[in-house]
Formats: sequence, structure tokens, C-alpha cells
Amino acid sequence: MASIQIENARKSYGAVDVLHGIDLNISDGEFIVLVGPSGCGKSTLLRMIAGLEDITSGAISIAGTVVNELQPKDRDIAMVFQSYALYPHMSVAENMSYALALRKTAKEKISDAISGVAEILGLTALLDRRPKALSGGQRQRVAMGRAIVRKPQAFLFDEPLSNLDARLREQMRTEIRKLHRRLGATSVYVTHDQIEAMTMADRIVAMHDGIIQQVGSPVEIYDRPANIFVASFIGSPAMNFLEGSYEIADATTAGIRLSDGALISVLPVADAKPGQAITLGARPEHISIVADAQSGGLPAKVELIEPMGLSTLVHVTLAGKPIKIFTMDRPDYPVDSFIHIAFDMAKIHVFDTASEKRLPPANAAGILT
Repeated sequence: MASIQIENARKSYGAVDVLHGIDLNISDGEFIVLVGPSGCGKSTLLRMIAGLEDITSGAISIAGTVVNELQPKDRDIAMVFQSYALYPHMSVAENMSYALALRKTAKEKISDAISGVAEILGLTALLDRRPKALSGGQRQRVAMGRAIVRKPQAFLFDEPLSNLDARLREQMRTEIRKLHRRLGATSVYVTHDQIEAMTMADRIVAMHDGIIQQVGSPVEIYDRPANIFVASFIGSPAMNFLEGSYEIADATTAGIRLSDGALISVLPVADAKPGQAITLGARPEHISIVADAQSGGLPAKVELIEPMGLSTLVHVTLAGKPIKIFTMDRPDYPVDSFIHIAFDMAKIHVFDTASEKRLPPANAAGILT
């Protein structure tokens, strides 16, 4: 396997800039997930690594070799697409062995390779079937097997689970992660699904408008988002946001004054001045329902109760803004009634409204920084 280095990589289509100076180092054996909304440039970056898109400027290296001018077949990588792209007239074994046959690999070696990979992927009993006789998950495993038998330096996955139903996607996420641990393969995985990113990645690369917004472990990205985009994109249910102005109460406490005059206490943040426009971010699990105002709660109007089985989402409005609250209880508040909600001060995120960047706590020993 091999490391991948991307240095100031840019991609333009005529006058349209798609990628704006991408810098990224992927370690040997690492599982990297490129995540972001449609049109953010993640698939374009993957295709540039694969050699399916030319690089406008910059450099991409695989195992220390600059591959800008190399054809895809000469880069020693394997790609698994959203479309299974299996030959319908060939059996599972023939689909998996096709690339090896083109290389004129000895039949004995092909047979051994197919048998080994089929056992890993649970395809041994299906080797004689054709794609039309397989389920969606089985077809995707065949597509992965076709990549694995080549023993490439790196695997590239372009939204490989998009065509599967929710339960099968969950199963295949687990299978791909187990496969990665077993093979120790360098892998770059593209998805717009933040759940896939959180559950599969060693590191997440969050992208937006052709720019890397943040690189970090799933926990780091979730707990310490670099900006409002990352905070809003990563997390399900999504983070709640409220706009207000910054106030300083004392050396250990500050607050965000909302448009309706309510004050939410926060830890003092670095580089924030009184009166500065601030966007407060709070994840649904960091907001609790309390008894009354004396318990530190703010009055919020109930809009919807959304039972989810194990948990419940309570939709309310506060200062005219929608707020979601995650609770393990099963409340049954009437719509349009008022409840009191409280924010976990240690878990609140504070963003500069103008730059949208997260402002870390000024003195946050042991707390999210």
C-alpha cells in the first residue's frame, strides 16, 4: 500500500474554478473520507487522484511518485464506483478476474486470487452466478472484489453505497470497514452522507465550494467544528443555530443576547468583544428540558414531537428560530404549549457571525477546545 500526497491541486473547467488549492496528506493504510454536499468538488478530487480528470495545476503523488502525467492504468489504484459496472454476460468469477486476465496472469494465480477474495467477501457460493441473479449488496461486493484481486496501492470509492437501501447501506458500511482493517489498505472514500463519514473514517475531510474546510478525526470534527458549515453539515440531527450579540458577565461567564432579549450563558471566548455579532451553536443532545425558569430554562414554544423509537426529537421555537432537542424520554407536550429549555454551557459552540469561524473558549481546560 502507499501514501498519497496532494499539493496545491487546482481544477478549472475554462473560467470556472472547481478546486481551489487542495493540500492533503494521506498516510499509508489510512481510511480517508471526503464529505460534503453535491458540487463541493469531492468526486472531482477523487477522479484527479485516479487519473480520470486532468490536474490544472499542483501535484499528486502516490507512494512518493508524482502521477500527474500517468494514465489511470499506470497508477496502480483500484476504483469502486456508485454504479457496479459489472459485465452482465460474465459470471461473478469472470467479472472479478477480468483485469487479471487482461494482464495475462497465470490461470492458477487467478484461481487462487479469486478464491481468497471470494472467501473474504462471502461470495464463494456465488462465483458461478451472473449479476442479474445477485442482490444489490452482492453486486457491490463483487465490484469490491474485482478491485481487491488486483492488489493495488490504493482503493478509491466514489459513493459506492448510494444505490442501496438504508438497511443494506448500514450492513455494507460495516463490511467495508472490516475489510479495510483486514487488508490495511490505503483508502479514499467519497460520500455526501455524514453518517457514513462519521462511522467509517480514520479522518474526515470536510469540503465546501472546492475548498477543504477541516480535516480531523470524526470525534474532532463533531466536537470542534472549524466553522458554521462543518458544524451544520456534520451531525444528525443537525446543530441548532441562534444569532445574537456577545456580552461579558464576569471573568468566568459570558452570554449571547438573543433578539428577544433572552440571555444564554456561555464560556468566555477568545477574540470576542462586547456587542459583537455571534452565532451560537448547540447540538440537540446538549439542550435539555427543565422544569421552569428558576431551573435556568428559557420559554420555548412546542411545534412538533417526533418519536424515533429509542429517542424523541422535540421541535420548538426560541426567539423565533426553530430548535431541535434530543431526549431519551418520551414527552407528550401539546403543540403550541410552552416548555422551558436549558443549554449545556460547556458544550455550546460560539461562531463569529461575519467570518463564520468557531471562536474557542478563552480558558477551556478540560472542556471542548
